[in-house]
Amino acid sequence: MKQTVFIIGLGLIGGSLALGLKRNNDVKVIGYDANTHALRTAKRIGVIDEMAVYMKDAAGFADIIIFATPVNETIRLMNELASWKLKEQVIVTDTGSTKNEIMKAAVTLKEQGITFIGGHPMAGSHKSGIEAARAHLFENAYYLLTPFPNESKDNMNRLSSLLGVTKAKVVQVSAEEHDHMTAVVSHFPHLVAASLVHQLAVENEQFPFTKQLAAGGFRDLTRIASSNPIMWRDITLQNRYELSNQLQAWIDEMIKLQNLLLQSDAEDIETYFRTAKKVRDELPINEQGAMFAVYDLYVDVPDYPGVISEITGYLAKDRISITNLRIVETRVDVFGILVISFQTMEDRAKAVECIAKNTTFETYIS
Repeated sequence: MKQTVFIIGLGLIGGSLALGLKRNNDVKVIGYDANTHALRTAKRIGVIDEMAVYMKDAAGFADIIIFATPVNETIRLMNELASWKLKEQVIVTDTGSTKNEIMKAAVTLKEQGITFIGGHPMAGSHKSGIEAARAHLFENAYYLLTPFPNESKDNMNRLSSLLGVTKAKVVQVSAEEHDHMTAVVSHFPHLVAASLVHQLAVENEQFPFTKQLAAGGFRDLTRIASSNPIMWRDITLQNRYELSNQLQAWIDEMIKLQNLLLQSDAEDIETYFRTAKKVRDELPINEQGAMFAVYDLYVDVPDYPGVISEITGYLAKDRISITNLRIVETRVDVFGILVISFQTMEDRAKAVECIAKNTTFETYIS
């Protein structure tokens, strides 16, 4: 007998989850989105099996209900869900980037005997919307589940088994652990990136050429500052206490670094950078982390007309898809002048082989 999964919210995450779950022939996916164009598109291109006109009615047929909506909207819908007629063994989950507020809202559902298990698939893309949905989006990505402390193993196994078909790595943590860890490696770096860009804007007023020099490492370091401002406004507010603690730790670290500079001890400064390099080099390179990752390949190309179209032609011939292409005009702390971005590590590996097969150009992974 097929399991019926009801996904509310058919953007990149909801759509990709639908496609991933449909790899299991024993799963039927019903979808709903407030945007009727997105809903109809999802049905037309085969992302979902059935369209739901009314959330309340469709929820009554579901074995699993997944909210793939922004956290504030998810909380609002969870409050509505408390009055819906649901199957007795239904499991409700979400895909939100913060978990403490979600789990607080889920207490009401728990008190009514409705099983709620928080969820967060840590994957993304440079594109958005239902047309960008991909079945492979969650492959090798961590999918964190945040159940209540006394959640039954049967319910955890049911949800974990369902999600396993997406090829994500399902891991169980508490809501508190989730929000702390994602603050460290995802939410706080967005604050840092935004603050660096603000600092550049101020400096550029006095030294207008500064922006032109920000094409290399600065651009890479601050890439995430181009993320959706509304989404990051909400995430920042929802996780503000953890972020405030991280900000204080950052201030302390900056004071420590400032003292190193003022003391001007060459050995201590070298040790500071050496330690940072060691920790950075030990980070896992074969895993998707908390932030959407692009997989960059640096190509040291000679400067002659047509060289870029030559390389992209080789990649196209081997059917290797790229997500971005840019020329780095400054060579400070970067390996090559041509930077090609890929959506998956596998595509990048194929590109390395392709370029090596067709050229003598050196490629580097940073």
